[in-house]
Amino acid sequence: MPARYSAPAALRNRDPILAVLRQFLPPAGLLLEIASGSGEHAVHWARHLPDWTIQPSDAEARARDSIAAHAAEAGLPNLLAPLALDAAAAPWPVDRADAVLCINMIHIAPWAATLGLLAGAARCLAPGAPLLLYGPYRRDGLPTAPSNEAFDADLRRRNPAWGLRRLEDVAAAAAAAGFQPVPAVTEMPANNLTLVFRRG
Repeated sequence: MPARYSAPAALRNRDPILAVLRQFLPPAGLLLEIASGSGEHAVHWARHLPDWTIQPSDAEARARDSIAAHAAEAGLPNLLAPLALDAAAAPWPVDRADAVLCINMIHIAPWAATLGLLAGAARCLAPGAPLLLYGPYRRDGLPTAPSNEAFDADLRRRNPAWGLRRLEDVAAAAAAAGFQPVPAVTEMPANNLTLVFRRG
């Protein structure tokens, strides 16, 4: 069986996320992607952000094999080999980055993974550097889309430690980890959001 696999959601959301990256990233640097999954996003960033070096990572060996296979096919000089990185574990195998990106992880992982992600990103990033989080969220005072409610119920059936997180809880944890307390929030297709936190 080939190592490379494809994630349909990655193909659907990569261009909207790329637009946000172009808006919030500095002109150049090292982008550390946490929980890179299939690797298709990392290839897309490397292809369309040629002044950036892309460092993909994932905790799962199957994902890292897929990332490596996609990277080998793409042959892009600014795409690094994937790192074995568990967001909840410390220390991380990389100690600095100019931006950290995490897509669709925190709702399919225990809350400890979110706390580890925030702590690890705070260790890696210089003051003012961005942490970008993409996915579905709950927001106080706003209705949750029916599709997201159904998704949340499915996640919690699969694992009671999973589920959509309150944006306010993530923002409070980010502030405790050393980020500015109010993120920039960008509405995304399919009832998702991109949150951009700046290192304090």
